[in-house]
Amino acid sequence: MSYILIVGAKSDIAKEVARVYAQNGYDLYLAARNSKELEDFANDLKVRSNNQVELLELDITAFNTHETFYNSLKERPLGVVVVSGYMNEQHLVEKDWNESLNTINVNYTGAVSLLNIVANDFENERNGFIVGVSSVAGDRGRKANYIYGSAKAAFSTYLSGLRNRLYESSVHVLTVKPGFVATKMTENLDLPEKLTAQSIDVAEDIFKAQQAGKNILYTKWIWQYVMLIIKHIPEFIFKKMSI
Repeated sequence: MSYILIVGAKSDIAKEVARVYAQNGYDLYLAARNSKELEDFANDLKVRSNNQVELLELDITAFNTHETFYNSLKERPLGVVVVSGYMNEQHLVEKDWNESLNTINVNYTGAVSLLNIVANDFENERNGFIVGVSSVAGDRGRKANYIYGSAKAAFSTYLSGLRNRLYESSVHVLTVKPGFVATKMTENLDLPEKLTAQSIDVAEDIFKAQQAGKNILYTKWIWQYVMLIIKHIPEFIFKKMSI
């Protein structure tokens, strides 16, 4: 079956996304920095699914390498899933420009650089799908993570525009907005159990939403309503809150 390119493939969510697509018969390109670290994972996927799984070296922040990377794929992918993300503690990021810039580049600029190339190809072929994993953090800026959140907000806006542009080319674009997810990136955070999803649940939600042609996915689903409330809190009240 056709290849799915998963970008940021070392993350917990990306691994579960890979498992779900493999279980459903897709071959995989797993792209990440130091991708050899995924060899055991890739071999396990091959054995369990009997599909092709290839490891590719990709630095999402090395913008000038993206066109060569995409053009070097032996077979054009049917779909691209961008899961790359980076979040450090806000108090560290806001005092260190390099941390701020890395947060912006991993979560936004790098994805735009690569997806511009993918979108042009898919538009010409009038086929394909793009999934971008953004975050509910992009729905409203909060003091707890506003640099990370602002990068995700920009990514959500980019995906919205891309969806609008590619509609007439029959290329589907899905924006994914996870809330709290239990991963290595959040393992030191005290997350509320009822609002926190497991990576496998997020991956299964992504696959179902992509196959159904949905535009925006909140996972867990309750986050759509949580963020609806948060977005409508008047600013003169919101600025005094710690949420």
